[in-house]
Amino acid sequence: MYTVENYRTKKLLKEAVANGITVTVFQPGPFPAKMDGSVALEGPHYPEAHRWYASAQVARGVIIPGTVK
Repeated sequence: MYTVENYRTKKLLKEAVANGITVTVFQPGPFPAKMDGSVALEGPHYPEAHRWYASAQVARGVIIPGTVK
């Protein structure tokens, strides 16, 4: 899964969530997105090579603060 905002690093993603920014996730392609529970994230967005991976808990497609690992 990806975040709607194309975070260049996992550190920037963690900082955004910690600072209260609403970060939503999506699954590209024909596959359904998991909108609640644990998700795996990657970035930056395709077609760039992925340089970071993370896991997080989401509720209604929004990352829950403090859950990005």
